[in-house]
Amino acid sequence: MTQRFSRRRILTGLLSGVGVSMLAGCDRLTQSAGFGHVLRQTEKLTMGSQRLLLDRKTLAQEYSTSDLSPVFRANGTQLPDSEEYARLLEEGFVDWRLQVDGLVNRPLSLSLEQLKRLPARTQITRHDCVEGWSAIGQWQGVPLGRILDLAQLKPGARYVVFHCADELEVTFDGSGRYYESIDLMDAYHPQTILAYGMNGKPLPVAHGAPLRLRVERQLGYKHAKYLMRIEVVSAFDTLWGGRGGYWEDRGYEWYAGI
Repeated sequence: MTQRFSRRRILTGLLSGVGVSMLAGCDRLTQSAGFGHVLRQTEKLTMGSQRLLLDRKTLAQEYSTSDLSPVFRANGTQLPDSEEYARLLEEGFVDWRLQVDGLVNRPLSLSLEQLKRLPARTQITRHDCVEGWSAIGQWQGVPLGRILDLAQLKPGARYVVFHCADELEVTFDGSGRYYESIDLMDAYHPQTILAYGMNGKPLPVAHGAPLRLRVERQLGYKHAKYLMRIEVVSAFDTLWGGRGGYWEDRGYEWYAGI
């Protein structure tokens, strides 16, 4: 019988081929300027292929509650080592605010309750980790596009940068602080949400409370947790390593589409 592959699986295969080579620990290759150029060209091919094959509003597969994974692993930081975060957590995040600034006409400072009063989206999707595991979870939150519309983007806006509370490496220049970025096409995708709920309950700390990004057509490391600030920019090459994200600065691909 002829085996059929979805476009999603084809694209996942294209990406995983590069991802496996990076995770294999080929340090001399990843430190090579020539090899880095090859990886960036492959990334562009992956991104171009996905956006050529898929409509910009095509949804990642959604599931039913019967498909929820009994265990959903928490990857990355599970509790930021930050006095500020510890205080916010102890007080139930009542003083937490999401800052939205950069290339916007109306900078925002939104409490968790204000976010919850906005129209929400609930979706059950599969989380695919670059480490090779997957899990299905239910997420509830406000579409990122709605927040960007409230902030009123300025001309020249191209990317959305997510600044987080967790710092994986203590550094003087802040480069150990976790951050991520996506372009406006992914930012306005219907399934790109700022999630404050998981599986019908408030978002657990291990999964990024009080707020995390869900960008369902990309791999798990793009789903930034512990959001503190959203910055709209024209380019991200001046941010820390210049690759657009914590792991990207350390060799991962910026576009992790699946």
